[in-house]
Amino acid sequence: MSDPICIQFVCLGNICRSPLAKAVFRDKVEQAGLEEYFEIASSGTGSWHVGDTADDRMRQTAQRNDLSLEEHRASQFEAEDLERFDHIFVMDKSNLNDVLHLDEDDEYGGKVRLFREFDPEPDDYQVPDPYHGGRKGFERVYEIVERTADMLLHRLVDEYDLIEHVDGYETPEDVEE
Repeated sequence: MSDPICIQFVCLGNICRSPLAKAVFRDKVEQAGLEEYFEIASSGTGSWHVGDTADDRMRQTAQRNDLSLEEHRASQFEAEDLERFDHIFVMDKSNLNDVLHLDEDDEYGGKVRLFREFDPEPDDYQVPDPYHGGRKGFERVYEIVERTADMLLHRLVDEYDLIEHVDGYETPEDVEE
C-alpha cells in the first residue's frame, strides 16, 4: 500500500467531538503500529471556530483519558475534502446533511457515513453534541468515541487487509470472549 488511508472526522464546530474522535482513533492506530497506513484529520461544517483550540472541557476529558488535544486548531470542512479523503465520518445527521450538500454531483456519498454506524451500541447513530452540557456529557461522548473508534479500526484493518502489519491485533470476536 503506497498511499495512506485518508480519514476525516467531522462535527459542527470542530472543537469537541471530531477532534476527540481524531485523537482517539490516532491513539488506536499508533497502539496497533499502523501510523504509516493512515492520515487522520478532523473538521467542522461551520466556520465560527476556525483556528480555535478544542473546547476546554473536551481537552480536560481527553487529558483524563491520557490523550492530548493541545495541538488541535479547528478547521472547516471544504467541498474538496470529499475528493481528498477516502472515508469521512460525521458525528450526527445534521453534519451528514451538511457534508452531502457540498457533493453537488453526488459523486462521493459512499465515502460519507455516520461515525456511530460502527458503534456496537449505536442508539440513534448520532454522537451527541456536549457543547451546551456539563462534564457528564463530555464523558459520555468519550465513551461513545472510544468504543466506536475501536470497532472502526477493526473494520478498516479488515477492509484494507492490514492484519499482518498490526501489533497485538484482536478481532472483535476475541474481545467478546
